Amino acid sequence: MSTKKIRLSVLDQSPIRKGATAEQAVQETIALAKLTDSLGYSRYWVSEHHNTGILAGSTPEVLIAHLAGQTKNIRLGSGGIMMPNHSTLKVAENFRMLEALFPGRIDLGMGRAPGTDRITASMLNPSNQFREQDFIEQLDDLVNYFHDTGAPGTIQAKIRAIPQIQTVPSMWLLSSSGQSGLFAAHFGMGLAYAHFINPYGGPEAVKLYRERFQPSADLPRPEANVALFVFCSEDEEKIKQHRAVMEHRFLQFEKGGPIVPLAYEDVKDIVYTPSELERIAHNRPRVITGTPGEIKLRLKWIAEDYDVDEIMAVTITEDFEDRIRSYELLAGVFELEAKA
Repeated sequence: MSTKKIRLSVLDQSPIRKGATAEQAVQETIALAKLTDSLGYSRYWVSEHHNTGILAGSTPEVLIAHLAGQTKNIRLGSGGIMMPNHSTLKVAENFRMLEALFPGRIDLGMGRAPGTDRITASMLNPSNQFREQDFIEQLDDLVNYFHDTGAPGTIQAKIRAIPQIQTVPSMWLLSSSGQSGLFAAHFGMGLAYAHFINPYGGPEAVKLYRERFQPSADLPRPEANVALFVFCSEDEEKIKQHRAVMEHRFLQFEKGGPIVPLAYEDVKDIVYTPSELERIAHNRPRVITGTPGEIKLRLKWIAEDYDVDEIMAVTITEDFEDRIRSYELLAGVFELEAKA
């Protein structure tokens, strides 16, 4: 097994726990960002989701600004900005402003999915045609806005993204398949693979990204990380209960019914059908759970399989204290350097 040092990062969706409020979820995001900053985590990315009762994170660009002001060392970013929902120029200006405020600490992670249902997506951006070519054009325009390199005679050459600054936020594409990895390779951007969405084919997608990578002015060499659902505990019973809740949550999503916050008491007595058990088995690799020693071994295996040295942990728990403790245990077993 590789001996390279693993860096840890956070992907936070601002989950709303059962019995809690959206306001509490946002305050927990702030508390977790401060904690992981002090523990020595590398990045803290927040997500964009809409029209859901279980996730409070809808505006990463707003949340990033607050979190960056509350922390000192950790990089802050989006995981991600869902580009079809937005004007490319406005994304460029939002992140230029963030970079101006917090130079060298801002990541712009981008996705091509809307982060919601089609009806809501059409309200967020009535001109959205859900076309792949539109996403590619957005990425091209974004690079031009950040570098003021619009071709002469084009609209991009006539418009400047304000504020005009000298540095550029780090650009990443989020992917749960091979396609966005190819876009990241073409534009010379980083790749964040969402193993927590699709645990199959990821290492091959990252390998293809590395092979096809074209150096850019912003990134001379390919850079990739992998995001997973992770829960670490010293309590075996909590680990078992966490698995049960996550398994049922995945079934909720797949069935397309109402998505509501869950507790172990809601799922502990459910008897699943054979087809549901098959889906549970299929989804099981999306979540890595265990005691500190078990987690360290499994995450090192995954990092080696993907050939990355950065793991992004997504942790959703019934109790916020368990979520905090999971990130503390991870920092301990991977020997992160605490920051003042």
